[in-house]
Amino acid sequence: MGNAAATLRRIVEGALREVAAEKGVSSDLPEIAFEKPKREGQGDLSTNCAMQLSRIFGEKPRDLADAVVAKISSDPYLEKVEIAGPGFINFFLSARWMGEVLAEILEQGPRYGSSHIGGGKKVQVEFVSANPTGPLHVGHGRGAAVGDIIANILGFTGWHVQREYYINDAGLQMDILGRSTQARYFELTGTPEKAPFPEDGYKGTYIYDIAGAVREQEGDRFTALSPEESLPFFKTFAADSILDTIRKDLADFGVRFDVWFSEKSLYERDLVPSAMETLKDRGFAFEHEGALWFKSTDFTDEKDRVLIRSNGVPTYFASDITYHKEKFDRGFDRVIDIWGADHHGYVPRMKAGVEALGRNPEDLDVLLIQFVNLLRNGQQIPMSTRSGQFVTLRDVLDEVGVDATRFFFVMRRNDSHLDFDLELAKQASSDNPVYYVQYAHARICSVLREAESRGISVPASGNIDGGIFRSDEEKKLLSRLGDFPKEVEKASGELAPHVLVNYVSDLAGDFHSFYNAHRVLGEEEPVMKARLLLVKAAGNVIASVLGLLGVTAPERM
Repeated sequence: MGNAAATLRRIVEGALREVAAEKGVSSDLPEIAFEKPKREGQGDLSTNCAMQLSRIFGEKPRDLADAVVAKISSDPYLEKVEIAGPGFINFFLSARWMGEVLAEILEQGPRYGSSHIGGGKKVQVEFVSANPTGPLHVGHGRGAAVGDIIANILGFTGWHVQREYYINDAGLQMDILGRSTQARYFELTGTPEKAPFPEDGYKGTYIYDIAGAVREQEGDRFTALSPEESLPFFKTFAADSILDTIRKDLADFGVRFDVWFSEKSLYERDLVPSAMETLKDRGFAFEHEGALWFKSTDFTDEKDRVLIRSNGVPTYFASDITYHKEKFDRGFDRVIDIWGADHHGYVPRMKAGVEALGRNPEDLDVLLIQFVNLLRNGQQIPMSTRSGQFVTLRDVLDEVGVDATRFFFVMRRNDSHLDFDLELAKQASSDNPVYYVQYAHARICSVLREAESRGISVPASGNIDGGIFRSDEEKKLLSRLGDFPKEVEKASGELAPHVLVNYVSDLAGDFHSFYNAHRVLGEEEPVMKARLLLVKAAGNVIASVLGLLGVTAPERM
């Protein structure tokens, strides 16, 4: 009921079916779209369905609009209906609708806006999955926020969600990490000639920190061993140390994982050969010049790709196909991968791999996370991971806090570049988007506390006379609250956290406008009680959205 567009869709579709039956037109019609009119005074919602369907009905748009309006003009959820321009239909929602949506919000509490569109199906969201070769940088942080919030939204809309981190702890990069740490260790012991720093080594200062921790724990004992003898220790120690840091950073960022999946386990469980056999059995892998190849050209690729090299070493592609087979073997109906934007060319290949395994490629969604530009005083902070000069997620958390970091990371579509203004994120002003929303919630809590201190109880929901809400500010706030189910469904369907950021920002704006224009306490009792309920409902919805975003809803600021 709270979703005004859904209510109107039901009303208008019923009217269209009646008109279709009268005119002998098929009632199998496309879904009707509604939008908020751009100008004040044009109603709460509008549709151009009469223009869209005029050809099907064989009517002029205005005539079809007249026929639809004649069928619905007496509906109790509508105060009035107007036809504008070439055939727009503008709807003004009634007091009954406003009373019912408010009652629904208060009765459902934190469940308001939730749904069962996921049908309890199992979905895995795999995100961050940064190589354990260095601390998380801001790009990883954006992926962490997007993945965690998408998992929250999917859970809220009826999916059974599992969060997973894929640990890339096999392959060449782990050797390079081990040799980098080993070289720094020998520098610290005064014997740098034993293991020169590799040309492609990891240059960040954190490598010195790990090497120092090795020396503190193990002393200089490795100077008596050959570099090859001590390398396994350095690889394991460095990877474990970095992974511990990653785990702590993510936990402090409010991000949790149900599974930490080790790439090494694919080989320890001998899963790669069986996945390759599946591809061969299905006719999508073949041997050539001693190597095993994937028939990428059967899909959209311009050439076939190597799976197992002629020396018997699997490629990353072989590991990734094996990993995705293992995911689906665990019984997931849907798998969502969240990758850096630099992997965009790999997406069609991975979907082809999933299809070759016998799954629908639509069962795999891949979201790409674009780069983050950090700004200070309007100037971009230079970053280069290759040189080891980058800003870590921990740096940003320490400077601006968890709430601002999470909120700012998802203010834009994940596939668009993001400018993150560090100074703005710290401002305690309405210019700071997260402060603006949190302040709305704190204001609401202040009103309810003041009511309590005056001995005024906020009434239970019950029957609410929506006719009390006569001002544009009240109606706009109520209409926005009624939009929440639709907005969260959109965020779930599009895997788009920024939809909720935009929504809660608009909702906070509507609340501030209402609060600045009208008194809540001190009015006549029926008006005061109704406005207290409206304030409480706004607080409930703002808290729900902030909860999905993993941002706190403060009661005082």
